[in-house]
Amino acid sequence: MPIRLFVGNLPYNATQNDLQTHFGQAGVVISVNMMIDKQTGRSRGFSFVDMDSQEAATKAIEMFHGQDFQGRNLTINEARPREERPPGDGSIATKS
Repeated sequence: MPIRLFVGNLPYNATQNDLQTHFGQAGVVISVNMMIDKQTGRSRGFSFVDMDSQEAATKAIEMFHGQDFQGRNLTINEARPREERPPGDGSIATKS
C-alpha cells in the first residue's frame, strides 16, 4: 500500500519531475501531486509524494527532511488524512 508524504517549503519553481527524481533516490515513487493555485497557476509551495512502501517513505523522510532542495529546506512527514469540512465556499460569515 502506498505511503503518502507531505512535502512542504518547496521552491515555487520546482516541478513534479524534479520531485520525482529527487525522491526516487529513496525508493520507488508512485506519484507526485503538486498543489497549484487555481487563480495564479503557480505552485502553492507544497506537494504530496506517494512512495511504494513504508521503508521508502521512512528513508525519504530521513534523507530529505530539513535538507536543502533548490535553495529551500524541505519539511517532510507522513500525510494525515484529510479532515472533513462543512460545505461552503470558504468565505467567513460575519454578523452585522
